[in-house]
Order: sequence, then structure tokens, then C-alpha cells
Amino acid sequence: MLRDALPKIVTPLPGPKAKEIIDRRAKSMPNGIKCGYPCVIERGEGAMFEDVDGNIFLDWIGGVGVLNIGYSHPELIDAVKAQSEKYFHAMMNITTHERYIELAEKLNSMVPVKGDEKKTMLANSGAEADENAVKIAKNYTGRPNIIVFTGAFHGRTVLTMAMTAKKAYAVGMGPFPDGVYRAEFPNMYRKPEGMSDAEAIDYYIGKLEEVFVEASPAQYVAAIVFEPVQGEGGFVPAPIEWVKAVRAICDKYGILMITDEVQTGFARSGRMFASEYFKEAGCAPDIMTCAKSIAGGMPLSAITARAEIMDAVTPGTIGGTYCGNAVSCASALKVIEVMQREDYPGKALKIAEKIAKRFNEWKEKYDVVGDVRGTGAMMGVEYVTDKASKKPNAALVSAIVNEAVQNGLLLESAGTYGNVIRFLCPLCVTDAQLEAGLDIYEKAIIKSLGK
Repeated sequence: MLRDALPKIVTPLPGPKAKEIIDRRAKSMPNGIKCGYPCVIERGEGAMFEDVDGNIFLDWIGGVGVLNIGYSHPELIDAVKAQSEKYFHAMMNITTHERYIELAEKLNSMVPVKGDEKKTMLANSGAEADENAVKIAKNYTGRPNIIVFTGAFHGRTVLTMAMTAKKAYAVGMGPFPDGVYRAEFPNMYRKPEGMSDAEAIDYYIGKLEEVFVEASPAQYVAAIVFEPVQGEGGFVPAPIEWVKAVRAICDKYGILMITDEVQTGFARSGRMFASEYFKEAGCAPDIMTCAKSIAGGMPLSAITARAEIMDAVTPGTIGGTYCGNAVSCASALKVIEVMQREDYPGKALKIAEKIAKRFNEWKEKYDVVGDVRGTGAMMGVEYVTDKASKKPNAALVSAIVNEAVQNGLLLESAGTYGNVIRFLCPLCVTDAQLEAGLDIYEKAIIKSLGK
């Protein structure tokens, strides 16, 4: 079966069928929707997919975190099929459908936000979830501004492009909304030289507090928004002591703390949600967003907060035609059932242990491996020209990614300077597949270094 297969390349890439389809893509789709991978999927199972030329790939990108449960899970197929045979769509502003209610109830019981009574709004994408979280925070607090961070990625709507740090995602798209201010995110690998970790936390909290002096007084800030582990920013985890300090600042000034779990959610971190680590440490968020792996590939996202916050929203200002689509909800309910039954957070921790061991061996062996970091099975390797200078090495990352795909492993870069390779492999990957991927990856490093 494909789900148990190992990577196998049978034609030079792209193969003839793939090339014909990729050529058609270039003629029919905008160039702005970029893709540099020389393969066209035919079918996928588990962590593997076969392309139209019969090449078999191990996918360590997983639709950028969408496929934590893997490609085409049989139980999800059955759930989607059963719902589609009843009805595809019922807009919640017009006709209540129970799948939305069931999923909201399930998320309210799981999501680690502050408060005993919670409510959930469903949307379609991560960007929609983040934008609605900000709208909800503004409506609840009556305040106009938000604070985001360096390295952040929150989406490609006009508001979320303003929130996103890397402006390569926003070229030619301005002007952007006012009231979005940015502080420095705590990157412990690139903290000021000579600082201890404790001193660095104080430094980064000081940078956050400077925003109240130089950009927006605290009484005008509705929310502070951050990713528990930055995705596009280079898989940089938020240190727990920093999160505790942010929580204290929010409590002091009546600001809402929003965690963007679009990429970290649904077992990736070793918990169902990375914010569970924060709740365990006494610094739970007020609002949490999630998307990507929520429905195994069906379009869906969610915003959860305590009822007091959600019920303050002016009627008519949130919602949308496709929000909480019935087929997507059916898939999401099955995702949660399978992940809880089969302990997907536990799978993530076991995978993390294996890859961290290998990645850290590379850190000792290769001067170009500057840092290994992450939370659970959301792990990144940062590449530099040398350990002493820490100069970003995007060219090497590009070479590694291109070499790996030629041998059946899909990797993807991340980071402000494109010098991080991320790990987002489906959590159903087999041990044999994981080892095969690590071997291909290391060979790609060696070849890219010219050794």
C-alpha cells in the first residue's frame, strides 16, 4: 500500500506527464501562486503521495501543516461521504445545522483559553480566523489597536498582511490598515550577544513595553497576537517565561492575549494545542485561533474564547456564507475523534524525539547547522554560513530542498531570510519512512556542501 511505501523516483523530475501539466499550469494560473516542486500529485495515503508519472514521495510539508492526520484517511472519507449524501451546505444565519453545533461544543471542551464557559465561531481559513479574532477583540474591548511581532505570519487578507512581518507577502498590496504595531519576538538563537536566557526574556519584554510609549498607549490596545511557534518566521518557539510576562502585561492593562494556532494546532506540538503548555503554566490565552489540520484538508477554521468575549460582539459583524460548512465540520469531528483515540499528540512527541536526535547530530557534524528548535514535531533547522557569524544561508537551504525532492523527499524553507528548513510531516508517518527521509535529507546536505 502507498501509505507504507518508501520514496522511489522512477523518472527524472519532472516526469513527462508532470511536465505537461506544469506547463498547462503556467498558461492558466497566475505566476503569483508560486510552486517550485517538479511533481504533480495523483493520489496520496498517509505521509506519502504518488505523482502522475509513478514517482513516490515522502511529504515533510503536509500542505504546510494541513495533513497532520495524513492524506485520505479512510474514516475521514467515510465521514465526508456520509454528510455529503445528506446536504453539502446550510448557512448558519439561515438554517441551523447540527454539525456546526457539535464541532463548536467539542472545541469548547478542548481549547485551552481562559474561562469556564466558552464559545466558538467557525470560518474557512487561517487568515479569516485571525482577522475575526482581532475584530472580536476590538469589539469586546472597544479599543482600536493591536500588537504583533517580528517574524509573524497571520495571512494574506489586507489586515493579516499588515499583521504579517515578512513584507515579501505584501508587495504592492498597500496601503494597509492603521492600528497594527510591532514588537520584537524573542528569538533565543539570535538574542543580543552575551545575554543569558533570563536577561534576554527581560530584554524582549522591554521591547514589547516600548510599544506602549512609542506607538500606542496600553489603554488603546485591544489585543496582543502571537504564534506559540512562529511558522513562516522560522519555527521559533515562544519561551514560556516570556508568555507568562505577556499574560501579566495583558492582565495589567485589560488587553486580550490571542494565540494563533493555525499551524501549531491539532497534535503537532505534542499537545492537541500548543496553548495547553501555556495553560499548564498559568498563562492561558483569551482567544485562540486554529485552522489547517482541523479538518484533514477540508477548508475550515475556528476562533474560540470565553462566552463573555464572544457574546459582546455586535450581531452581523461576524460570520459568512461558507463559515462552518457541514461537510468540513463532519471531517473535523472525525479528525478530533481519530487523533484522541490514537493519541496523535503522543505520536508527535515520539517523532520529535527521533528527529531531534538526528538534527542535533548534524548540528555537531556540520558548521552550517546553526540551530535546531521547535515544539513537539514542529521543528526547524536553521542554516548559516558558519556558527561563529550566524549569517543566514538561504542558498544552501535552496540547494538542499532541490536535491531532496529529486530523491523523493519534499522539504520546505521558512524564516525571515529563507534559511530554515521546517518539519511538518504528517504524524501518521511510519518509522521506516521517517528514517528514509532523514537519510535523504542528510545526503542532500552533504551533496549541497560539495562533499
